Amino acid sequence: MVVEVCVKAAVGAPDVLGDCPFSQRVLLTLEEKKVTYKKHLINVSDKPKWFLEVNPEGKVPVINFGDKWIPDSDVIVGIIEEKYPNPSLIAPPEFASVGSKIFPTFVSFLKSKDSSDSTEQALLDELKALEEHLKAHGPYINGQNVCSVDMSLAPKLYHLEVALGHFKKWSVPESLSHVRNYMKLLFERESFQKTKAEEKYVIAGWAPKV
Repeated sequence: MVVEVCVKAAVGAPDVLGDCPFSQRVLLTLEEKKVTYKKHLINVSDKPKWFLEVNPEGKVPVINFGDKWIPDSDVIVGIIEEKYPNPSLIAPPEFASVGSKIFPTFVSFLKSKDSSDSTEQALLDELKALEEHLKAHGPYINGQNVCSVDMSLAPKLYHLEVALGHFKKWSVPESLSHVRNYMKLLFERESFQKTKAEEKYVIAGWAPKV
């Protein structure tokens, strides 16, 4: 049984891994669990016919464990955990929502044209909450070992770093030392290096929205 996964191809480079953080979350989970998989890169602006036939909604990521294609990264990582329990990436229920508002607040700040609105402060508040959590429980969300929450946050924090650095010349404040160390640890992992989009494709992905 070969696990097959469809993920976003890079904008303007259909043979290169693209910038979808939800696709990367699934790939990270497979890599951390050392699951062998076959990757299909999907050009989302010109989706192949076979892909739309098996997945009419046309969304990525989708995964196939041998019988049918399954969408939704939340559902996918849950099934991966069931089928491949070792190493466990299960997060304690009380940690499941840590950092969950960082991505929407990042997007609001990135798109904001008004420097006096509260979007930057909203993002800083979320990052400060993550800082406090990591101070108490770090270096990862659940201590010494990565869990599913880290797999979800890593691609989003990468987008935050790359996009805000490029479009706003903004970076995570040095006072948030635990968050900065957390990002460094995540981005240095072999699983992350193997599954990340190049920075130029992250920038190209956000450019039309900014």
